[in-house]
Amino acid sequence: MSKEKILVVDDEEDILELVRYNLAREGYAVTCAASGEAALKSAASDPVDLIILDLMLPGIDGLEVARRLKQNSGTKDTPIVMLTAKGEEADIVTGLELGADDYVTKPFSPRILIARMKAVIRRRSGIAEPESEVLTIRELSIHTGRRHVTAAGKSLDLTYTEFQVLHFLARRPGWVFTRSQIVDAVRGDDYPVTDRSVDVQIVGLRKKLGALGKYIETVRGVGYRFMES
Repeated sequence: MSKEKILVVDDEEDILELVRYNLAREGYAVTCAASGEAALKSAASDPVDLIILDLMLPGIDGLEVARRLKQNSGTKDTPIVMLTAKGEEADIVTGLELGADDYVTKPFSPRILIARMKAVIRRRSGIAEPESEVLTIRELSIHTGRRHVTAAGKSLDLTYTEFQVLHFLARRPGWVFTRSQIVDAVRGDDYPVTDRSVDVQIVGLRKKLGALGKYIETVRGVGYRFMES
């Protein structure tokens, strides 16, 4: 059985070749792009299973590429693993807020990059919960199989991570979770945790939930919980 198709986007030729070589050795079909424009064109014309996206690109940068991919109906569900230089927390947070699934800092180990990539693919292709299972709390309805959420009858457009965070909190009303626990549940225990990366997801969720955003409560000095009935 053939492995997944991966699009690698980086303007540094040696990094492109390093990643391409290691992915091909693992059996993946690899497409490369050296600019944001080329990445968008490639993703639109030749759908892939995952995109490894450098942030520092000539012309259209990686964050804008991610934004456009997530706004396009044909590519919005394609998982993205960002490549970024260490210390660029603002870019990392923005990327996660746009819907990126993970990030790897430069300089990086190809083995770690591939491990992170495989983890994202596993999460995305995991066995879905039964389609008949619907979590209903007050005016909020979470359909786990279809990954669909309605708030007061209005359909919400959540990113992958926002859905995961909401479902994790909502299925245990009243339980208080630290930011580390939330990240461990949503992304795995090898994911680098920053307070800001979790807070961004909560801010995004509250905004999209509107009046129902109040159900996600901040527990000062600890983390977050979903309000009990």
